[in-house]
Amino acid sequence: MKNMNTTLRLALAAVLLCFSSSIVSAQLIAVTAGDFTKVGLSGGQFLKIGVGARGTGMAGAYSSLSNDVTSIFWNPAGLADVKRFAADFSQTFWFAGMSHSFAAVAIPVGEKFRLAASFTGFSSGDINVTTTDQQEGTGGIYNVSDIAIGLTLAGYLTEQFAFGATAKYVQHAFTNMSASGFVFDVGTRYNTGFNGLVLAFSVNSLGTQQAYTGPNVTRTNPPTDGINTMPLDMQMQTSDFNVPLSFRIGLGADLCKGAVFEPEIDADGVLQHSWMAAVDFETFSDVPEQFAIGTEYTWKEFVSVRAGYRFGSDQFGLAGGVGLKYNGGGFEGQVDYSINPTQNLGLISRLSIAMRFH
Repeated sequence: MKNMNTTLRLALAAVLLCFSSSIVSAQLIAVTAGDFTKVGLSGGQFLKIGVGARGTGMAGAYSSLSNDVTSIFWNPAGLADVKRFAADFSQTFWFAGMSHSFAAVAIPVGEKFRLAASFTGFSSGDINVTTTDQQEGTGGIYNVSDIAIGLTLAGYLTEQFAFGATAKYVQHAFTNMSASGFVFDVGTRYNTGFNGLVLAFSVNSLGTQQAYTGPNVTRTNPPTDGINTMPLDMQMQTSDFNVPLSFRIGLGADLCKGAVFEPEIDADGVLQHSWMAAVDFETFSDVPEQFAIGTEYTWKEFVSVRAGYRFGSDQFGLAGGVGLKYNGGGFEGQVDYSINPTQNLGLISRLSIAMRFH
């Protein structure tokens, strides 16, 4: 009976993975059909901004290693490793004074499943209003803002296979106009059992097209002086847009758990060294494919240093970061910081604070 249940779970996992992969492949082929560049075809670009200083410190090569609340972004299946109540807050200091925030909490549901709620926000900051006649500014300001509110469920279908899914309500707003819709993320992760090697697949931002509506889309033209006409109400037609669909494949391992070195554990049960390495390949609906490599070394489960490199991006390349962890008294806290230099837009940095309660 146990073998039968395991077989059924693996079959279900395989069906879900194949189904999600086929959807992504069909949509990506539809978007990229024809000989033209993909750049600029999608809105909702804030959905692609990485969260958490740990993953971004490894240049985004994190889908196979993610095992904390930020897994909601990188690979929802990683949330299955969050065993107790946990919370995470991440602040990204984007270029040109823009900011990106992420906050989430997760709780266990039974022995095998985890539930998390998350909030992601993006703000452009104040932007001066300009016109063709007043190119230096009218004195007015406006702000571009985006939010995503999500609910994630993850768990282990077998001892080695984890699955996770996120449903998100997304809204974009500026100058009395807004667009909204629902998007979905799906992820799987498989622990091969061979020297700590982990394989991951994830799909981000599966959703329908969105379009802007609001007062600024409707205008009333007053009658022309000297002509006896009635005011004319006009409704401008806005174009539908897609959110940036992506598909990620990741491979990672802890090299100090049999892949290269044997683990060293002291008398208190503390792992002396941990050396993670990972690679991620990502394909997008609106930009060329990208490839990331990353590594993390942790000493005595206390201090971590990270580095990575992203290939295929016109702005991002080298990445790095550090982290400190405290574990004691039923509480585990972690602070992480990362930097991501860009080609033309300056330095982007992130600060993350994570908490877990045993």
